[in-house]
Amino acid sequence: MSSNLRIVKICAYCNQEFIARKTTTETCSDACAKRLYKLRLREKAISRAKMETEARRKPEAFITEEQVRAIQAKEWLTLVEAALLLNVSPLTLRRWTLAGKVKSKKVGRKHAFWRVDLMEIP
Repeated sequence: MSSNLRIVKICAYCNQEFIARKTTTETCSDACAKRLYKLRLREKAISRAKMETEARRKPEAFITEEQVRAIQAKEWLTLVEAALLLNVSPLTLRRWTLAGKVKSKKVGRKHAFWRVDLMEIP
């Protein structure tokens, strides 16, 4: 069964108009498709290298799987652990606590957060 569709599209690689026979077609030719594929692979490799460089530059900004497992196993969390779990800065979490958006218990001079309460934050 052949398609009778004729759709005017613009090539994702060379930006020229072409007539596509399928709705999923992105490029005007096989050569453009291969070049676009290589371009996407190159961009993906570059972004991965940038991320690795950033992780080496600021290792404390990235959380490892071991840290996630350790945080999820605990019932009560410190300010830094709770901030990592919520993906916010500790300063933001402290502001939320003082504003009453997040419940916490004072343990001496520090705040302790119950993990179940943190999961209920909208």
